[in-house]
Amino acid sequence: MRREDLRDLAVFLAVAEARSFTRAAAQLGASQSAISQIVRRLEASIGIKLLTRNTRNVAPTEAGEQLIATLRPALGEIDARLAALSAFRERPAGTVRITSSRHAAETILWPAVSQMLRENPEVNVEISVDGHLTEIVAERFDAGVRLGEQVAKDMIAAPIGPELRMAVVGSPDYLAARGVPGSPQELTSHACINIRMPSSGGLYAWEFSRGGRDLNVRVDGPLILNDVGIILQASAEGLGLACVLEDQASSLLASGRLVRVLEDWCPPFPGYHLYYPDRRQLTPAFSLFLATLRQRRRSV
Repeated sequence: MRREDLRDLAVFLAVAEARSFTRAAAQLGASQSAISQIVRRLEASIGIKLLTRNTRNVAPTEAGEQLIATLRPALGEIDARLAALSAFRERPAGTVRITSSRHAAETILWPAVSQMLRENPEVNVEISVDGHLTEIVAERFDAGVRLGEQVAKDMIAAPIGPELRMAVVGSPDYLAARGVPGSPQELTSHACINIRMPSSGGLYAWEFSRGGRDLNVRVDGPLILNDVGIILQASAEGLGLACVLEDQASSLLASGRLVRVLEDWCPPFPGYHLYYPDRRQLTPAFSLFLATLRQRRRSV
């Protein structure tokens, strides 16, 4: 196989996975016209149409799907082998690509990344903040960060953060006017701020547990939001009760703008985990990243 053929196949796979010539061009750092020309040349050379195109999207044909199934593991193995060659360098080098929720990126990933980059200038890191449960293999991420309960069973999962707790909070004015709920069931008579879940698109059912008893409560209220900062602002302005992670509300609780309720119904639960596929050979840069996260967790 010529070197040009391998490059053309990699370009085709990027377009097929992105379902867009424009997005693939941005990922590859090339012009859209150049990417289109490469795919047309590949189709002409093998005499088979690989992609169907219209004004809105790009989709692989049946032949294209078969080629994708062959290319994905093959090119992934080549990438892993090439990355492993950096083990012969004296210092770790290369790029680590991570997908994460915003809260985990801010509280867990960023301190570790900042430390690692200062100590290892030849390592690069890409963090993609996304509330969805990304398919890390298909999207070519080295790893993802999510709560332990959200990690697929076929992944290696390593705890990288402390336990977390939820907190139900409201403003002093709201609680003075509407009363303090004594149990999760009483939330149904309160104005509560719902959160739209990015992964499922549904509304979050507030979760509680005490004495071995678990409760999920579907709440109602004047607002449905998908940003924690706005949720906290709305609650502090007296528009309803909110259910957020404890540390997200810590500054407003400390200032007295918010008050916590139902605390005895909010026990700790396992925190964030780094997950990655067990069949993939770890690069020196990724191994360093994982070691940095583990070291920081032990020191906390």
